[in-house]
Amino acid sequence: MKIWKNTNTLDCYINELKKTVPPSEATVAIIGSKPIDLNIMPNLKAIFKCGVGTDNIPFEEAEKRGIKIILPSAKTKNFIYEETANFTTFLILNELYKKIGDLTSWTKEKRVFLFDKKVLVVGQGNIGKLVKEKLQKLVTVKSFDVLENKDEELEILVREADVVTLHIPLTDSTHNFIDEEKISWMKKNSSLVNTSRGPIVSEDALFDAINNKKITATFDVFWEEPYRGKLTQFYPERFMMTPHVSSNCVNFLDNLAQDFTDQLLKQNL
Repeated sequence: MKIWKNTNTLDCYINELKKTVPPSEATVAIIGSKPIDLNIMPNLKAIFKCGVGTDNIPFEEAEKRGIKIILPSAKTKNFIYEETANFTTFLILNELYKKIGDLTSWTKEKRVFLFDKKVLVVGQGNIGKLVKEKLQKLVTVKSFDVLENKDEELEILVREADVVTLHIPLTDSTHNFIDEEKISWMKKNSSLVNTSRGPIVSEDALFDAINNKKITATFDVFWEEPYRGKLTQFYPERFMMTPHVSSNCVNFLDNLAQDFTDQLLKQNL
């Protein structure tokens, strides 16, 4: 087995990943959220995905070439869904409790009772549903999903929300889904949380809104990773960043490593 990788997710778990080869020699590709170019991988036999997002997997081309695509097992996926929802809930609460007081002057900010805060969960897939469920006892939570709601409902829901959290896949139709218009609907001093995919939000539109002090945002995913873009100038006060770690618990990594062993090493691909 000759391995090429574009993620270090399993580096501490799989000895075989200590020695990798150039794309042209690879028989197996280990990928995270970054794109993969099959044109430079003539010998590839399998793609092992370290996560549940599939927007960067070239399914059609892989099928044509007989390349096996290996996704996380059901057990591993459940850890991803649960921990991403847990982490998202933490990020949302962090935004809602951002202004609480100052230690130097020992002043205390008056705040609204938490349950009176409104959170909009955009997307009701595996993770979005869990986020909504976890938030229901804490805040007033509403949801929007293209399969459940009319398009015109989104504007009304966004205008009411103190926090908008995103849980939709990246596709051609969702690229820049949160654009200048949708950000203009957000209340002043509301927050945008994204643990889905960076490009579902327009980077330029978000920059303008934060630069004008209209909203704040917390992102765990970005337009390119590691992110070194223009929004970093607002970190951490108005643009909080975490390094794509929402699902990164030990249980997920242990089970992903077991998936790798079961699906690749034992089959000797």
